[in-house]
Amino acid sequence: MNKFEALGLNDSIVKAVTELGFETPTPIQEKVIPELLKGNTDLVALAQTGTGKTAAFGLPLISMIDFNSRDTQALIMCPTRELCMQITRDLQSFTKYIKDANIVAIYGGASIDTQTREIKRGAQIVVATPGRMNDMIDRRRVNLSNVRFAVLDEADEMLNMGFKEDLDTILSQTPEEKNTWLFSATMPDEVLRISKNYMENPVEITAGTKNSGNVNIDHVYYIVHARDKYPALKRIADSNPDIFAIVFCRTKIETQEIADKLIKDGYNADALHGDLSQSQRDHVMKRYRSRSLQMLVATDVAARGIDVQDVTHVINYTLPDEIENYTHRSGRTARAGKTGVSIAIINMKEIGKIRIIERIIKKKFTEGKVPTGFEACEKQLFSLVKKVHEVEVNEEAIEAYMPKIYEELQDLSKEDIIKRFVSTEFNRFLDYYKNAPDLNATSSRDKERFAATPGITKLFINLGELDSLDSREMKEYISEVSGVDAASIVSVEVKSSFSFIEVKTEAAEIIQGTFKNARYNNRNVRIESRGASGGSGERSGERRSEGRGGFDRKRTFGGGGNSYGERKSYGGRSDRGERSSDRGGYSKSNSEGSRGYGERKSYGDANTGERKSYSDRAERSSSRSTSSESSSGGGERKSNFSREKRPRKKM
Repeated sequence: MNKFEALGLNDSIVKAVTELGFETPTPIQEKVIPELLKGNTDLVALAQTGTGKTAAFGLPLISMIDFNSRDTQALIMCPTRELCMQITRDLQSFTKYIKDANIVAIYGGASIDTQTREIKRGAQIVVATPGRMNDMIDRRRVNLSNVRFAVLDEADEMLNMGFKEDLDTILSQTPEEKNTWLFSATMPDEVLRISKNYMENPVEITAGTKNSGNVNIDHVYYIVHARDKYPALKRIADSNPDIFAIVFCRTKIETQEIADKLIKDGYNADALHGDLSQSQRDHVMKRYRSRSLQMLVATDVAARGIDVQDVTHVINYTLPDEIENYTHRSGRTARAGKTGVSIAIINMKEIGKIRIIERIIKKKFTEGKVPTGFEACEKQLFSLVKKVHEVEVNEEAIEAYMPKIYEELQDLSKEDIIKRFVSTEFNRFLDYYKNAPDLNATSSRDKERFAATPGITKLFINLGELDSLDSREMKEYISEVSGVDAASIVSVEVKSSFSFIEVKTEAAEIIQGTFKNARYNNRNVRIESRGASGGSGERSGERRSEGRGGFDRKRTFGGGGNSYGERKSYGGRSDRGERSSDRGGYSKSNSEGSRGYGERKSYGDANTGERKSYSDRAERSSSRSTSSESSSGGGERKSNFSREKRPRKKM
């Protein structure tokens, strides 16, 4: 017996589902279908894309619709045209053996008159996008007064796209006593609010862990320089000869540019974004579904509703503006219980975003290495050999040509024929990847600059070129003030408003001690250690920004189980420091300038976790690691964020 029948569905629906090849319900279907069949239920269901949500609400919905009536009894709202058409196709398949069933899709980009005629024929179920449905309501071309069921699919994305007012308007046209079913991949605060506004004591069902990602997806990130993103994309594609991927970009312009580049470079690719006409979108999707395309380059909005099986890779060419959207992107692969890979191509500054995504999806990323040119060639070679081995030979058609082929190749051995045949394709890759550079970007240059050298300590000083000092003068100045031999100062690297100094370890403490109260051109001078060699697991990282107002920096050190964080600013009227505290750690923030000096210190006990604070006119800084520079003369103010601000979403 088909297991769908055990859920309580009628015979005509079970027959249609069986013909579609479905025998065992997915976890979300097993939980949702019996609950909805009870009737008079408001529901919030959380499940990842590709887990069978359409059937979860579609099958019980069809069971409860009166198809003898021509009234519109169910309204399904979804964010995009693609998803609207996909849901409509699925419901039409489910109602194959139900007489007089009429399911109509209402979306922009198609004739509104045609859609109006289809509704007037008697559409028991209407699947719509918010914009077009609102338009239909304004024109009085749809009657929603008999709606008994309202379904909000991909609710989180509809809210992200700014459809809340449209949804309010549409749902206000439906009866209050209807049942509302909300389906979403994530549960942000906006979705919680919508459930409170439109539902009464809703049942909440979760398949998997709330807001988590599909367990069958491997998450990998590659770190490259911004200029190497496109070469890295090609290298990844070449290293996966059988790739069938969706490449996500942030904007329509970027989407088209990347698709054009891939096409120019010989890849089977095309773009899908909001600037395409409906006929163009349909043409692209037809090619992708038929696998004429290997890579579909798309925006977040355009990719909604793409229900294509066996997508092997999702590639985040740029991370989404809304971090939660990563869940929707990755859900395009590993559908129906299969496995897939979600790749993010990032730069060094975006590692923090990866950590945020990990917390949201509750899965760890693997740091991958962009394949070398040799590795890409190797993959292509063995893929070609495998295709030759598995190719189906049309004996009848090729037989007439074989005598001439044998004659042409008679002077070659079997080994020579194999080598030459393979080389016809392989040589192209060899030529392309000859002397191919390593595209992996690491902090190797920083590590080399600050790597621990036995007997050497690295120091930072808040003086630089703006103080009219070069490396020679800096060295003389430090030697003169501290009294240490100039030979103990191994190297000096002068920047605009600060410098790095390498000194012999025995001289480091002397220099730091003598500079505690030092001043230069009426300014306090500070010298700080970047960590002596031989410490217990010391590591350091730095973020710097220079501007007219002064110097801004944030540092973190870790060693021996403790952590220390400090951020200072030197500039015009007043600069803010940042408090950074961890258990067993020490942090302080300074604010100094012509208007006064304040200091706040915080000490944490590693055993008790107790933290004490001492402050003197100090300003408490943001835990978001903001930094500011201000110039008392020009009034210019700059602001940087260690966690990048989300720009306004562009599609």
